[in-house]
Amino acid sequence: MNRLADKVCLITGAARGQGAGEARLFANEGAVVWLADVLDGAGEAVAAEIGGTYRHLDVREDAQWQALVDEIVARDGRIDVLVNNAGIFRTGRHFEITPADFQAVMDINCLGVFLGMRAVSPHMRAAGKGSIVNISSLAGLRSAAGAFAYGTSKWAVRGMTKAAAVENGRRGVRVNSIHPGLIDTDMLHELPGADDEARLVRRVPLGRTAHTDEVAALALYLASDESSYSTGSEFIVDGGLNAL
Repeated sequence: MNRLADKVCLITGAARGQGAGEARLFANEGAVVWLADVLDGAGEAVAAEIGGTYRHLDVREDAQWQALVDEIVARDGRIDVLVNNAGIFRTGRHFEITPADFQAVMDINCLGVFLGMRAVSPHMRAAGKGSIVNISSLAGLRSAAGAFAYGTSKWAVRGMTKAAAVENGRRGVRVNSIHPGLIDTDMLHELPGADDEARLVRRVPLGRTAHTDEVAALALYLASDESSYSTGSEFIVDGGLNAL
């Protein structure tokens, strides 16, 4: 308990899945938790459950980012942690996906991460501390054949993480990425063949999908001072898939 005592944390995509799991765990560890999403009913329910604060946020909109971060700093005096968790998934090979679908994925998964880092970095840099946790994917480390736009966006998150880590390091701000594999969320069930779990996990060395709490535990470590010498790095939670 209290691994995040009094840290002010903002988590996007927090209405369900990994984001909701992170919000619950962070609150249990003493954090002041702000939840953001576009699924207002679900987001407000999670916030009420954990004693957090929910706000509507379209991560594609710079003005909404600036307004939310300004509100957080005005009320709580600072922002210590940002978890860029919001994301969407689309299937389709590079010669099949439409430009509109490609752009939609890039706008949320890539532009949203950039705008989030851009909004919080000045406050963290001024304070001389902070942790940004960007949720990428195993698809940001290896081929994502069949999900071209999604894989492209997650490689971009990996690259942005490294650049931002270098740019912010001297000011005490850490930036790392998490690369989940097959996590039991709504997004998982958008994968082809997801209705056949035995087939889906056949190549996973641990032989199963992960629970959202297992990703949240890694985000907790990166948000906490326990990871004080980790920045610009990829943290994998995939049951061993990347070892194949």
